[in-house]
Amino acid sequence: MPDRRFLLTSVAGLFGLATLRWLQTSPARAAEKFEIEKTDAEWRAQLTPQQYEILRNQGTERAWSSPLLKEHRKGIFACAGCDLPLFSSDTKFESGTGWPSFYKPLDNAVGTTEDRTFGMVRTEVHCRRCGGHLGHVFDDGPKPTGLRYCMDGLALVFHPAAPSAT
Repeated sequence: MPDRRFLLTSVAGLFGLATLRWLQTSPARAAEKFEIEKTDAEWRAQLTPQQYEILRNQGTERAWSSPLLKEHRKGIFACAGCDLPLFSSDTKFESGTGWPSFYKPLDNAVGTTEDRTFGMVRTEVHCRRCGGHLGHVFDDGPKPTGLRYCMDGLALVFHPAAPSAT
């Protein structure tokens, strides 16, 4: 009997460790080098507390709370951390999720990493220049890409297009 209990306890322990490792976020991005790197103090001085939580700690804003959700003017959505242009307003769509959504980023604008937080596997999207967390990408978007880049509005800034001279 003691051998059986020992075996069950060992298997349960190994299962627990495997589950814990699976739930952890991939450390790949932590080791990645970015064009713009700042100290924690520099990021805190530059960003609002909410922006810092999202961009630097992979947080998220409350659904339906972003003013950018209702932004429908022509222009560019850029990273709130480094102002790199990320998305064109031409690719923005109403996803019904409560976060600004796009079906395609601008070329060479974002990077992705595997995110295993909250017991699921997702694809995290970050700014390729400063590494700031932007949101996640899912495969339930509209044509032509079929992707939904679900972005935190506080991770973005909007630059309206210049009025055309007519």
